[in-house]
Amino acid sequence: MSSDINKALNVPFSVSWDHRLRFTEDIFGADSAVLADLLQTSEERIPRVQFWLDEHVALANPDLRQRLHAFGRRYAGRFISCGAPQMVPGGEAIKNDVHILERMLKVMNEADLDRRSYVVVVGGGAVLDAVGFACAIAHRGLRLIRIPTTTLAQADSGVGVKNGVNLFQKKNWMGSFAVPWAVINDRRLLETLGDRDFRCGFSEAVKVSLLKDPEFFGQLLRDGGEIRARGAAAWRAIEQSAIWHLRHITQGGDPFEMLEARPLDFGHWSAHRLEALSGFDLRHGEAVAIGVAVDSVYSSLVHGFPAEQAEQVLQALEGLGLLQDHPSLRATDALFAGLEEFRQHLGGRLTVTMLERIGRPIDVHEVQRERMTEAIRRVQDRAAAVSARVAVRAAADA
Repeated sequence: MSSDINKALNVPFSVSWDHRLRFTEDIFGADSAVLADLLQTSEERIPRVQFWLDEHVALANPDLRQRLHAFGRRYAGRFISCGAPQMVPGGEAIKNDVHILERMLKVMNEADLDRRSYVVVVGGGAVLDAVGFACAIAHRGLRLIRIPTTTLAQADSGVGVKNGVNLFQKKNWMGSFAVPWAVINDRRLLETLGDRDFRCGFSEAVKVSLLKDPEFFGQLLRDGGEIRARGAAAWRAIEQSAIWHLRHITQGGDPFEMLEARPLDFGHWSAHRLEALSGFDLRHGEAVAIGVAVDSVYSSLVHGFPAEQAEQVLQALEGLGLLQDHPSLRATDALFAGLEEFRQHLGGRLTVTMLERIGRPIDVHEVQRERMTEAIRRVQDRAAAVSARVAVRAAADA
């Protein structure tokens, strides 16, 4: 009689997903049918829908709750609304308190949401991350529709498949990968965004352009002033950035980051550390801008990235109003701890993305501390000079 005790089976399989991305002018007004059409029925059951709203967004848009109620009335026969919109803290506060996560899960349970129910979350990237994580673990996955309200989330994270909350003073230590049911980038919801937060999203646009598209990078370099002024170039840049991120996730072959390389995290090993060192005084987009600058300069010192292209990166970030000085940038020893955190987050050997040319990224497995320290110092000096010029202009305008 043969024994199967040593039998081993390795069966590869793939799962088909649809990633739905929509661009609208006014999702709770003239374009409301776009959202309604995404609320598909299953087995002829009218779905339950629960809305979650970033408190910062609600304060900036006093009529938003009323518009959400009007949307519910307009499409009353298409879905069952689960009460008033649920309000949650905006910014990193929602990700730094796991008790908020527990409350979200309780609310979802009390509303009898199931795997054919929808959660529609309107907010910035941190709120999308936290509510998205709650959706991913409730019933092993509710249908999540993200409506990002920052340029950062519309250009990058809102389109992604990652979500999570902070734990042990580490970014996104607890989280999961989950493909959202849909993402809606709506222009009207960005109108009340302050100038600082509006600029922040374009650091991720610079990042993805350096990795993927020299022509797109050239546009960002050329159009920095118009983008800061919220002209047409800004909306083109958000759309292009979102589409490039979507392409990488859906066509890059590693949507759930199972491989050792994470190219979309170019510049992020230091950015995440800078955020924590600054007590989150630095916005994520501002920290990413510094990180992209540092790794671009380091690439020119070590990996043959042309010095003139590294200078263009600094010029692009400066033109977008994103290159700034911060005391955390001087905590060099503490900053270097970000490399080990970056390695631990994925496991295995250290793998960071650097540049040989614009549009030609490479993966490296070691960082020369002396050269990286020099790159950090050069970015410090450049950022300090930029901050000084800004201060002089502000004093002159006062």
